[in-house]
Amino acid sequence: MDLYTLARPILWTMDPERAHRLAVGLLAHVSRRPRLLATLRRRLATAPDRLAVEAMGLRFPNCVGLAAGLDKDAEAAPALAALGFGFVEVGTVTPRPQPGNPPVRLWRLPAHRALINRMGFNNQGAPALATRLHEARALVPVPIGVNIAKNRDTPAEAAAADYVRCLEIVYPVADFVVINVSSPNTPGLRGLQEAPLLDELLAAVNDARARLAAATAGTERPLLVKVAPDLTAQQLDEVLDVCLRRQVSGIIATNTTVSRPGLRGRAAELPGGLSGAPLFELSNRVVAAIYRRTRGRLPIIGVGGIMSAQDAYAKIKAGASLVQVFTGFVYGGPGFVRTVLEGLDQLLARDGLGRVEQAVGVEADRWPDP
Repeated sequence: MDLYTLARPILWTMDPERAHRLAVGLLAHVSRRPRLLATLRRRLATAPDRLAVEAMGLRFPNCVGLAAGLDKDAEAAPALAALGFGFVEVGTVTPRPQPGNPPVRLWRLPAHRALINRMGFNNQGAPALATRLHEARALVPVPIGVNIAKNRDTPAEAAAADYVRCLEIVYPVADFVVINVSSPNTPGLRGLQEAPLLDELLAAVNDARARLAAATAGTERPLLVKVAPDLTAQQLDEVLDVCLRRQVSGIIATNTTVSRPGLRGRAAELPGGLSGAPLFELSNRVVAAIYRRTRGRLPIIGVGGIMSAQDAYAKIKAGASLVQVFTGFVYGGPGFVRTVLEGLDQLLARDGLGRVEQAVGVEADRWPDP
């Protein structure tokens, strides 16, 4: 039994948001202690070569990353990398600081192995995040993604300017940037997935990305779009048409869901986005649909309901080149990443596969359309 298993009953008597802040604060403390980081890396941050992935012009030492939302302000990236993540996505961050939605805004659903949140992009603003990442970058030996969005009070018709401003601020410290148009907790944000608005937004962001790359005499940072699990097949096709036309680098599928699969009673009535085990099949359907539609032209980062190595493998076989975890990590603790990596290695060996890329999309046809 590990320390997290012993401590979790105490942590889980706390308000969920307070416990979250405590955990991030502890990881931030570790991030400033090189010796502690080195110890963690030796114990947890090793993965077999077969789990490494080359995608979007980046090398990922393993295929399991941390999803956005846990480390909103990039306080703990070094410690998170030391826990074994093959990449870390921080944010969501907005151009200006904002407090998010009023409490209560985070709930645990242990019976469902799930969380519901309506946080509303509470963050300290893009400049603070960029400063912190600049200071910590040398201590993070894995790709870092930054998830960006508009401020709550920015109207949809002015959204592109917010995303461009965010991109300008975080571009020097990000290995890839994620356009978040799919959180259910900012009014009107999901409307940006509609084809005309998404096309306008991506055109503006792409122009800014090209300008920033030219100014730094470097290659353009990969740009990904994060989509909702609640899109219909037709809506998803329209999103993919825009993403292909605007030559985005990849898709993250998916964000949290406003549906309540398998939930009953009070849990089904809580506001916000649902993550964890109930999201697994919904997100896999979207991953598989994107893979069938694009056949590798758009690498997919699959996220949603990964609570075990078997779940991660299923998402890879549905079409994901890389996967991310969040709720599974909250429930499983610091050793969760290592457990998933060891399990994936065993599953690949069982199936006679030399590299994880060989499993991508092999079962995409088994999942029905969204």
